[in-house]
Parts: sequence; C-alpha cells; structure tokens
Amino acid sequence: MRTFSIRELAKEFDVTARALRFYEDKGLLSPQRNGQMRIYSGRDRARLKLVLRGKRLGFSLDDIREMIDLYDLEDGQVSQLTVTVEKLRSRIKDLERQKLDVELSIADLQSACGQAEELLQQKIEAQENVAKISRSSAGFAGPIPEMVTSDDHV
Repeated sequence: MRTFSIRELAKEFDVTARALRFYEDKGLLSPQRNGQMRIYSGRDRARLKLVLRGKRLGFSLDDIREMIDLYDLEDGQVSQLTVTVEKLRSRIKDLERQKLDVELSIADLQSACGQAEELLQQKIEAQENVAKISRSSAGFAGPIPEMVTSDDHV
C-alpha cells in the first residue's frame, strides 16, 4: 500500500501543509503518525481529492465531511450517493439562482452604462456648442465705445 508524506500531497494537490493539517483537525483526513511525521494513505489521498473538489463546487467542509463519511456505511454506498445527489441538486439550484441574479445585474449595468454614455455625449456636445458660440461672437463685439457724458465738451 502506497503512502504519502505531507510534502508529497501538498505538492501534488497544490495546497499548503497547513491546509492539510487543517483538514486533519476537521476530521477529513486521518494520517498515521511516525513520531512527528504524518503518513498519509491512499484513502487520505482520495479523501483530499474529494475535499478539494467539494470546495471547488462550493460545498462547506461540513457538507463535504457528511458526504465522505457516508462511504464507510455498509449499504453499498446507497446512503452516500443519495445524500450526494441531494446536495448536488441543491447546489445546482443555488448556482442557477445566482446565475439569474448575475444576468439581471449585467443587464441593469449595461442599461445604466448606455444611459450614462448617452448623457455624457449630450453634455460634451452642449459644451462644444457653448465654446463655438463664445468663439464666434467674440469677433463681432469689437471694442467697447467710451461713454460720452454731458460734462464732456466736444
């Protein structure tokens, strides 16, 4: 039976030794001990693979532990597979709701962005028009004539 060191599993699955110790503390892995050294079995390796897959799929560690621990029942994995199917279907429904929420948010953002771009373009055009009017009227005004009062003698 092949065994693995903490370093080998950490490298193979691209996780830290600390993560492996954490999973051990949570009861997900059960390595043997040789002094201070942890020795992981093929069963631990398979469980780690399932833990990481479950995490990637968005399951909590409690859910993952429940599904994995049911493997040891003497019912030919019927209980494990039943619970796993229920949890997978529930996760699918959660993700479908999230997907709809994301799609609605994207549509709202696209609409708001379109409105903001249109308003921005109107503001830019208005500023350009004001600048054109200012430039065109500046040449016609000419100098301001001096005011002649009754006190002035011509």
